[in-house]
Amino acid sequence: MSKVDSRLAVNLAGLQLNSPVMTASGTFGFGLEFRDFLDLNRVGAVMVKGTTLAPRAGNSGQRAVETPAGMLNCIGLENPGVDKFLNETLPQLREYDTQVIVNIAGATEDEYARLAEKLTVPGVAALELNISCPNVKQGGIAFGTCPESASGVVRAVRNATDKLVITKLSPNVTDIVAMAKATVEAGSDILSLINTLIGMKIDIDRRRPVLGNVIGGLSGPAIRPVAVRMVYQVAQAVDVPIIGMGGIMTTEDALEFILAGASAVAIGTGNFVEPELAERMADELSAYLDKTGTASITELIGAALPERQTREGGGCTC
Repeated sequence: MSKVDSRLAVNLAGLQLNSPVMTASGTFGFGLEFRDFLDLNRVGAVMVKGTTLAPRAGNSGQRAVETPAGMLNCIGLENPGVDKFLNETLPQLREYDTQVIVNIAGATEDEYARLAEKLTVPGVAALELNISCPNVKQGGIAFGTCPESASGVVRAVRNATDKLVITKLSPNVTDIVAMAKATVEAGSDILSLINTLIGMKIDIDRRRPVLGNVIGGLSGPAIRPVAVRMVYQVAQAVDVPIIGMGGIMTTEDALEFILAGASAVAIGTGNFVEPELAERMADELSAYLDKTGTASITELIGAALPERQTREGGGCTC
């Protein structure tokens, strides 16, 4: 087991990470599936697969397809349910020196609150709210596209747990800053962004959509510039830590997010391409600190923001 570089340690609202490199929910299973590929002790945090109250089989038909710069998926939150996670998976994850963040999803505010209550146990460091799910009580609108609905979910979870609350923001909105402010005011300790963009692919021979759900979430390098832009905007608008994600495939990609204001990053689609990427990236971040004479990764957080540029003489004040 390689030693963790202490210079990579970051603190997110009290959540202490050995490394700023996490694995994004839905792309790393429950973490245990990747034990043969990398040392989980060198992953800052494992964000486990989206978890619901009851087991879910997921969507029918084809659920993933590659695109020229990423992939589309419509898995449909397939998972064994929270009870199996608590009884079988969490005890194994607790054997590793990495933080466990549980991504939760529900159809109503009450379901989110009940999940939060169940997961308020030792070994769970934080809850990440997947608010891209339909709000059944409001006719199917996604919680994550409406500030009021998103705030309602955050408040419900905040009232149900003393765990750190991370809200995962959807990019499929008109104003990402408004969503960020609303969820922080409702009680989010940390924000993660971005979730997938909405897209689709059509089979020109069959003349019909490829995915069984017709539309799916677009991830991978194609969305990275959008994600970096949104992190940059949100970092200037709220005073909570940000976990940046969206198309991170290289250490240079991760550094872009950190310079834009992210305190940590999460690898998603990249895990499918290179299962050991999170560990390799930690090594390369250490090498970057050596190369640039930087004492700690924290010195780089938000270094490209206008306020830092002006204060440190790196930007135009005209």
